[in-house]
Amino acid sequence: MMEFLYFPEDKAEYIPAAISLFFFVAAAIIAMYFLVKHSKKEEKKWDDKYK
Repeated sequence: MMEFLYFPEDKAEYIPAAISLFFFVAAAIIAMYFLVKHSKKEEKKWDDKYK
């Protein structure tokens, strides 16, 4: 019924997927940090200019 799901018998096949998932999550967190930091700078510039 659900032939599109693949669960390997050898659980070692999960290791590369977990490593790549970790790197993508870490990259997303770092990118979010820099976006928030840049946004706060832009907000301060806007406040200084219009207030």
